[in-house]
Amino acid sequence: MTNSPFKAYDVRGQVDQNLTSDLMYAIGLGFAVEIVQGAAVVMGWDGRESSPRLADALADGLMAGGSDVLDIGLCGTEEVYFATDHLGAGGGLMVTASHNPLGDNGLKLVGRGARPLSRDSGLARIEALCAAPPATAKTLGRRRPVSPRAAYVTKVLSFIDPPALAPLTLLVNAGNGAAGPTFDAIADALASMGSPVQFRRLFHAPDPSFPNGIPNPLLPENQPATAQAVVQHQADMGVAWDGDFDRCFFFDAQGQFIDGVYLVGLLAQAALARAPGESIVYDPRAVLNTRDLVARAGGRAIMAKTGHSYMKAAMRAENAVYGGEMSAHHYFRDFMFCDSGMIPWLLVLNEMSRTGKSLQDLVAARVAAFPVSGERNFRIEEPDASIARVEAAYAPKAVHRDGSDGLSLEFANWRFNLRRSNTEALVRLNVESGGDPARVTAEVQAISALVRG
Repeated sequence: MTNSPFKAYDVRGQVDQNLTSDLMYAIGLGFAVEIVQGAAVVMGWDGRESSPRLADALADGLMAGGSDVLDIGLCGTEEVYFATDHLGAGGGLMVTASHNPLGDNGLKLVGRGARPLSRDSGLARIEALCAAPPATAKTLGRRRPVSPRAAYVTKVLSFIDPPALAPLTLLVNAGNGAAGPTFDAIADALASMGSPVQFRRLFHAPDPSFPNGIPNPLLPENQPATAQAVVQHQADMGVAWDGDFDRCFFFDAQGQFIDGVYLVGLLAQAALARAPGESIVYDPRAVLNTRDLVARAGGRAIMAKTGHSYMKAAMRAENAVYGGEMSAHHYFRDFMFCDSGMIPWLLVLNEMSRTGKSLQDLVAARVAAFPVSGERNFRIEEPDASIARVEAAYAPKAVHRDGSDGLSLEFANWRFNLRRSNTEALVRLNVESGGDPARVTAEVQAISALVRG
């Protein structure tokens, strides 16, 4: 398909252009016939204006393929993952564009047990079936609403001991995405279990017009609203989510944004304290802090390609207790090896309560030991040529090279990763060092110049 919305491990496109109701119907039909063979399918959607309409077309296709549709309504992606496993469904489909622009939408797909689908494990077959649709089933499926949220809340709260939490105040920013109602269910359950944590809410109600901007807290221009609210409310920590809340982002009590790589290290350390000697999976964009912490804690550090289907496959292969991407995806063995945007903030609150330390104190030494650039994004007409220029300049001097996910080159006291995005037309750069922030700044400038040509 020209300008195909089928990506490496999901579907994303522009609504009514390359992502239409007819295409969603075809995907539903192909998924029912080819992937689940008529088994029941969980379906949910995010807060975008087009999501209910696209979900209706998707459900029609699923039912035409003989699958019952277990409709959980407005929710987060991780609730589809959970419900697929919890309800024993053959698969799960989440209508979402996450943090993409306002006119976009998409689809995240999992099989039985919330196992992810990628191009190699079914997505390519579904794309082919959209061009040559299979016959509809003799017996059509039915659509019925289900509500597994209470069971989901019980699951995420099983990661901590709510009454043991300290009387902290948390500022939460749902970004007018899907997070608000689910968060409220968690907060209510925490209160009923005797947790003393207090919450302050910002941009909490779902609103398809996104009056405060697309919920993507990774963008620097979107961070001041949360940072200022943390300070205004004298909160101990701030948390902000993207549109389908499978990613969460952290701010300390001073309103400082905490780079995701330090959360990966913190959560890996906490996981290994509970499960000594286990495996931790991480992505190749920024690795020095995670590798060091995992080694100190006696765990096994395993690198996997960026992207949820690759991370989950590596975690399943290694039976890893935790996996983390610096882009704020956090995966847990005890959550079907899936990513969650709700479990991480609960675990960080747990660590703050257990240690009596602030979030700033929990990460300060790591920030100093392994400074990072944060991800720099470039829209480049010829991305391969840009990466080739950087490779030609730097590869001869590298002491280690890895090409499993873009170009990763390591030197005596610093490294960088340069890769094409799996979901957007971007080239992404990450630079890090061992205790040398000046080196990070200098190399970002030099590599950026080469990327731009």
